[in-house]
Formats: sequence, C-alpha cells, structure tokens
Amino acid sequence: MYDLKDEIKSRLSVEDVVGQYVELKRAGRTLKGRSPWGVDKTPSFMVSPEKGIWHDFSANKGGDIFTFVMEVEGISFKEALEKLAARAGVDISKYQGGDSAVARKKTRAKEAIALATRYYQACLVRNKTICEYVFYQRNLNRKTVAEFKIGYAPSSGKAMVEVLKKRGFTLAELETAGLLNRFKSDLFRDRMTVPFIDTSGAVIGFTARIIGKGEPKYLNTPETLLFNKSRFIFGLYQAKESIRRSGFVVIVEGNMDVISSHQAGVKEAVATSGTAMTEQHLKILSNLTSDIRLAYDGDEAGVKATERAIMLAGELGIDLTVISDYHGAKDPDELIQKDPKLWQTAVNQSVPAVDWLLKKYEESLNLITASGKRKYSDLALKLLGYVKDEVEKAAYEEKVAKKLGIDVEILRNKGARLEKKLSEAPKRYLKKPQTTIQPDHIQKLENSLLALKIFGGVTKTIIPLEIPDDDTKLSELELIFNSEHDSGSATDYEQEAKDLLARYQKETKKQKVSDLTKYLASLDEESDEYVDTLRKIQEIQQDA
Repeated sequence: MYDLKDEIKSRLSVEDVVGQYVELKRAGRTLKGRSPWGVDKTPSFMVSPEKGIWHDFSANKGGDIFTFVMEVEGISFKEALEKLAARAGVDISKYQGGDSAVARKKTRAKEAIALATRYYQACLVRNKTICEYVFYQRNLNRKTVAEFKIGYAPSSGKAMVEVLKKRGFTLAELETAGLLNRFKSDLFRDRMTVPFIDTSGAVIGFTARIIGKGEPKYLNTPETLLFNKSRFIFGLYQAKESIRRSGFVVIVEGNMDVISSHQAGVKEAVATSGTAMTEQHLKILSNLTSDIRLAYDGDEAGVKATERAIMLAGELGIDLTVISDYHGAKDPDELIQKDPKLWQTAVNQSVPAVDWLLKKYEESLNLITASGKRKYSDLALKLLGYVKDEVEKAAYEEKVAKKLGIDVEILRNKGARLEKKLSEAPKRYLKKPQTTIQPDHIQKLENSLLALKIFGGVTKTIIPLEIPDDDTKLSELELIFNSEHDSGSATDYEQEAKDLLARYQKETKKQKVSDLTKYLASLDEESDEYVDTLRKIQEIQQDA
C-alpha cells in the first residue's frame, strides 16, 4: 500500500488533518496546540509540516496522518486509509492488488509514455508545418527542442493508439498512462507536445499546445498514478543544477516561458504546470534555495497569484521577490523574443514581493479619496499580516502610513482592532476525538532516550535500546529531540541520558511487578506457577 499512502500524503498536509481536531499556532518551523485528548495543561501537541508528522508530548503518541486518524477516531489502519483517501479525492481502486500490482501498472504507464514521447518526436521532424511553427514562429532551436523532448501529436484520431497497441500495450494501460480521451482515442491531436519530466528524468505526462484555432489552447495529461499537478514543477529536472549553482529559482506562469527562458540562458526558470502554486510546490523549491523569484503578469490574476504565494511563503518562513520590468512585454516569453538580454537583466532586478504588491494596490486605488485610503489600508494590513519579522513589519507599516499621510500609530491601532475582531470571531468547529488516552510514562522515557541516542550522539553503552528503522518514527524522535533537548553539550546529554535510563529501568520494573501481581491473583495458590510468579516478583523488588 506504499504508493497509495504516498499519494494521499502528497495531497493532504498533516496540519490540515490534525487541524480538524486541534487549533494550531505556528512556533518557528513547527505548529503547537493542546492535546485533543485533554491530557495537557499547556500546549504540548506539536506538528512538523516539513516532515509530515505529529507528536503529543502529554500522551506520548505520535506518527503521521494515518496514525493520527487511527488514534483520534479509534479506527483501524484500513478504515483510516479509506477515510483519508476519500478526503484527498484518491481513487483506491487504482491501487488495489498490493504493491507489486501497482508497481507493474506504474512501470507499464512509464513505458507507454516513453514510447509515445519518441513517437511524437518522430512525428515532429516529419511534418514541415509543425517544424516551421516550432523553429520559426516559436523561435526554438534544435538543442532546446531535444532538451525538452518537444514533439507533435498528429491530427488523426488513433495514430498514437495504433502504434502503441502494435508494441503490446492495451487500452487499459494507455488509459492508466493518461494518453486516451473518453472515446479511447488519442487525447492529443494536432498539437505541439511538451513532456512533463519528473526529477528523475522520466516522462510522466504532457502539456500540448494547439497549432491552429481551437480550444483549449493547452491540454494537459489528467492526474494519473504518475502525474500529480499539485506537486509537479515543470522544468525542475532541467533547472535543478542551475538553481543549486546560482542559488535562486524563477517561477514563471507558462511552460513556454520556462522553455524560452532556458534557451535565453536563464536556466533557473520553472512553472507550476496548469495549476495555482501550492504549499507542496514551495516546499520542494525551498529545499533547493531560499531565493524564490516570481515572474507573474502584472494583471489582476498575477496580483492574486502573488498574494497567494506570499500567504503560503509567510507560513513557511520563505522570502519572495517579484520580477516586474518586462519593458512593455506581457510575459517573459514575449520579452525574450524581443531581446534575451532584457530578460536576463530583469531576473537580476527583482523587488520584494510585499513592495510590489503595495505598489499594485496604490495603482488600482484613488488614494486621494477617503474610501480609497480605507481600502488601501485594509489590503495593506491583510498583506502585512503574513510578514512574520517584527522589524520588517514595522518598516512596512511606516511606509504605508506615510503613503496614506497618517500617523503610523493610527494604522497600527486599526491593525490591532482587526486582529482582535478576528480573535473574537466564533472559533471554527473542532471535531471531538472518539477515543481517550492515558499517558504512557515508560514510552515517554524510552522516546527521550532514543532521541538522545540518535540525535544527541549518546553512546550505545549508556542507552542499550535498539534504534527503530521506521522513517516516520525516526522523524518523530527528531521532533522530540529538537523540542526537549535543543541545547547543551554532549556531556550534558550523557548525564541526562544516565538519569533518564535510571528512571526508565525503575518504571519498567514497577510495571513488571504490577503486571505479575495482576497475573498472580488469577492463579491457584497451591500451584507451582503461583510459587514461580511470586518468586519473580520478589527478585525484581530485591533488585530494585
């Protein structure tokens, strides 16, 4: 079931799932809240969005979204899987048959798409009209066409299907690959095809631009076992090495913007293909660089996209800048056709995203009128709510107040009133857990010891516990270490480990005595087993 779990996790964030039961507030890179089981007096429930895990320090429980739903609802893993799959919009039937069956489906889908890619490439070089469109109208050179594996889907209805059927592929396999329309014919017809290439270099789908007149202008592969638009980033395979070397990434709106940018020498360009930016996109890119530059249009849609990006970035602690000087061109592709050097210059002259948005607000409103000033202050204060750094926020407040011609304290007072209004608004309904949990003190001590052993460098001789090999458990232990043992030298860790181990051994012995005493009560006093059990209890008590 690994593939199914992975797909559900890619669509549901741990904070969203947990947030149905726990009111979470950001605390650095993690989120904090009160235990849904009501066993804490102060917030002791932590969530790590970065690692996709949670841990309740008061209840000594933790794990991923599946273990949370199992614990909080008191249901089995299968039931939790079905519940989360339904919420994520994942069709479980695609994954039925176990790991090997799903793996075979994915392998065959990749093979079908790889063959379709080569077929489309061959069709391009054989068609004079499409060659003129690609090489002369779009101004793409042969190196770029080869690098992005650009091709052409013929206008006939089943040309690609027939080729792949002759190579042994069934219609069911082609449908799994996302190559068919609802009539079991070619999905793409009379279109320039541009493959979606994942970070390993495998083609997992296509975007296809119509050559003549017709709609839609671009047609994308539907979501499949291989392609998930909420986490796929177009051009990342070709861009990742340049991003690592230069230390920045440029997010453009269209796939052709990416291709033109690479040809123009700015190989750091990527795009969120056919969808708005998601938290998954930002998380993937932030693993490569903290310098993220947006190259969106300056129209209303571009402003909305930038607002959403700032909102997401603010929650993740990422700073964004905006590339805005297109020298009259409507987008990067048009600017590159005009002069590639102008695009290179624009990329290096990005401005902070908040500054760019404030200027857009100014341009769209009449700041001479009282209503214009009110609307501007409303928009600005909402935007500044996503600025986490206090010094940076204060500087922007002064800038906005100056633009409005008012004292900065007036603006801050309005902001405080808005925050109070939001805080006093009826809290969203949180689900009540269907289970109760009693704290497990022994498990808590064991987790702390393992955290010190793995992440504190405490030797095995001090902590004779086996290290778990489960990735989720290891991430949970790292969260525990960062929360409980985030300071001190190695010597401090060793002394703390010795103290914890002594408590752990004492509690373990007490638990053994308690368990044996309960068992003793069920035995016949005249039996040999009763005498042996009593002897074990006495030995443990003497050793303690």
